[in-house]
Amino acid sequence: MLLEIKDVSKIYGESCGLCLDKTGDEQGGAICPYCGSVVAVNRVSLHIGRGEVLGIVGESGSGKSTLLQILYRDIAATSGQAFFTGLRDENGRCRDLLSLDMLETAAMRAGMMSMIYQNPRHGINYLFSAGGNIAEKIIGSGQRNFAAIRSRSLHFFDKIELPTTRIDDYPETFSGGQQQRIQIAKALSSSPKLLLLDEPTTGLDVSVQAGILDLIKSLQQEMGFSMIVVSHDLGVINHLTDITVVMRNGSIVEYGLTDQILEDPQHEYTQLLVSSIL
Repeated sequence: MLLEIKDVSKIYGESCGLCLDKTGDEQGGAICPYCGSVVAVNRVSLHIGRGEVLGIVGESGSGKSTLLQILYRDIAATSGQAFFTGLRDENGRCRDLLSLDMLETAAMRAGMMSMIYQNPRHGINYLFSAGGNIAEKIIGSGQRNFAAIRSRSLHFFDKIELPTTRIDDYPETFSGGQQQRIQIAKALSSSPKLLLLDEPTTGLDVSVQAGILDLIKSLQQEMGFSMIVVSHDLGVINHLTDITVVMRNGSIVEYGLTDQILEDPQHEYTQLLVSSIL
């Protein structure tokens, strides 16, 4: 197992202590009827193995992106734990990544986990060249030799199928789909064990989306990293993932093999999602 998430929750607002019990899918909403706090994620537990691709699907406000941001430490969880095999203490025991301080989080992002955001502006620095963005990640993972950094940057620029002659161009000179490719190259250049993807193709033209999805899938198969893919699009989930989690109102309502969920959904909400693409 690579990552085990245990009872992770995120509450926005001053909790009255009853928020988790009085919200969630079974309660029919994510807003606490007593104090008005919003429970974005409600005691979510799941796990992902090495080389596995997990999809999280649900409507806007279901909690799927919040969960991803918690795992990447962009926001703090209210409660829960997430044990990551790549993080171990001096006794060799897995550490709770949700308890990491700022420096430890930076080290985790540098060498063990990467994120691809829906908007490339959240994942790449527009003040750096395309190659500079990739180099920044490589340097963060510990490499200090200029020639090695340049060579690895060129290697990953080639992997995303962009002309290496453009590696010193700045992000604003590239199209939206090309910027997403640069973000992918940056994220993978440190050889992470786990790649998080938050709506990676939303906002791109359909033809561009297909190319990005094929690129991600081929790189995952080649490099063998695990992935958690968040999307509201079941087509994306079907294309990339082995296992799927369906979320609504901050809770998991269905969890199983992607093929099984798409072909024979059990929960009424999943059935509605599947029928909407038929």
